[in-house]
Order: sequence, then structure tokens, then C-alpha cells
Amino acid sequence: MQLSLSNGVFANRYLNENIALVNQSGFKNLEFNMKSVEVADDVSVYAAKNLVDCYNLKCLTLHAAVLHVRDEVEIHRAVYYGKISIEFARRLQAPIMVVHSNMSKRLLETQRLMILTRVFEELSEYAKKLKVRLALENLSYASSGYGKNVPELDEVFSIVDKYGEIGFTLDFCHAEATGQTFDLLEKYRDRLCNVHLSNWAHKPFNKESLRLRALLVKLQEYEYDGPLTLELSRKSTIDEIARTKTVLEECIAI
Repeated sequence: MQLSLSNGVFANRYLNENIALVNQSGFKNLEFNMKSVEVADDVSVYAAKNLVDCYNLKCLTLHAAVLHVRDEVEIHRAVYYGKISIEFARRLQAPIMVVHSNMSKRLLETQRLMILTRVFEELSEYAKKLKVRLALENLSYASSGYGKNVPELDEVFSIVDKYGEIGFTLDFCHAEATGQTFDLLEKYRDRLCNVHLSNWAHKPFNKESLRLRALLVKLQEYEYDGPLTLELSRKSTIDEIARTKTVLEECIAI
């Protein structure tokens, strides 16, 4: 397993400082979060690539810019965000891109089918063309999006898999809040290609927890060897990030 840091924790900083802080926090691997740039500023990918190379970082994953579509008129914007994100992933040589379902939890089943079909038909084709694997993330309890538990994610996968098998990003914080952690892991372990780690409400870890230990034991049992991505709140301090890194390194080493 490879420890990585989402630069979303520094998303309120300018890009040059953002990437520098990933390096200064002791990480060699990065999940680039599109919240760190203006989505419409597609040329910022060149600055991002130069900074990632400058600090000798490896971009293991990228978190797409997302829009939880509420109405058919918003579909084109969700597709645009997704395609720009896929282009970023390709330029940063990130083989995996974290995506949401891109639809609101308030939609009816017929609306969900239509939106998922139209969004992922385009995104899946574009991702295959650029050799980026999409990985659907389970959403938080408070999210406005659809895809929080096994039944909801099963519905999403049943539709989007028609355009190429989608991977899975297990968000530990989200799953713990919805009581779904091990249900999700058991159901989608064969798809698993990224794990987001943080404490409750995306807070840092200051010590090992029983639930964290149980998750890591299961991941080792299943021979998971992908990224363990720290996805922490922007309120996290440099010291808290460093402590979380140490906690996870100690857990993995046992």
C-alpha cells in the first residue's frame, strides 16, 4: 500500500504553495484535487505538472471536479468538468480518477437513469481514450449527491458499467458515518483502486483507532496494494498532518 496525500487539504493556498506543502509534509505521493485550481482555467494543468515534477512527486490519483446534477440542463456542465479533470489526470500521469455519481440525491429513478447514461457514456469513452480509470467514491451522509450505500452504488454501477467497468474509491470517513464501511469493502473489493482515509468529519488521526486498524487488517488480507490517500479537512495543521502520517505508517508496518 502506498501512502498519499490529497492536496485538497491546502486548496485555499495558491497552487505553488499548495504543492510545496505536500512535499514539505513528507509525502512522495499525491492525489491532486481539482478544488486546487479553477476548473475553467484548463491551462493551469501545465503549472501543476511543472510543480509536481519540481518536487519529485508522483500523482497516484486525481479527484475530479464534480457537479451533482439537479436538472437535465446541468448535464453538459457535469460532462465538461469531468473531461477537464480527465485531461488533468492524463497530464499529471495519474492512472486513477475519483468521481462522484454526478447526480443529486433528490432525483427520481427515471431521471437518475437518464443522467447517469448521458454523463458516463461520454466520460467513460473519454477516460478510456486517455487511459485513465474512473473510480466511483461512496459519498458522505451530508452530501447532496447520490451514492452513499450499497443499494445506491449498485444502481449506479449497473448503469455506468455498460460503458466500461468503473473502479471504486472507498472513503473511510464517509463509510463510517453511514455505517457502511465493511459492507462496501466486501461488496466492491474486486473494484477497489483507492482508499480515502481520515477520522470523523475528515479530521486527522492523533492515534490508531480500532476501526482504522480493522480496515487496514482487511485491506492487507485482501492483498490491496493501491493508494491510501489522506483526505483531510482544510482546518488540519501541518503538525496534525504529520501525526496522521506517522499513525498510518505505524499501522501499516505492523
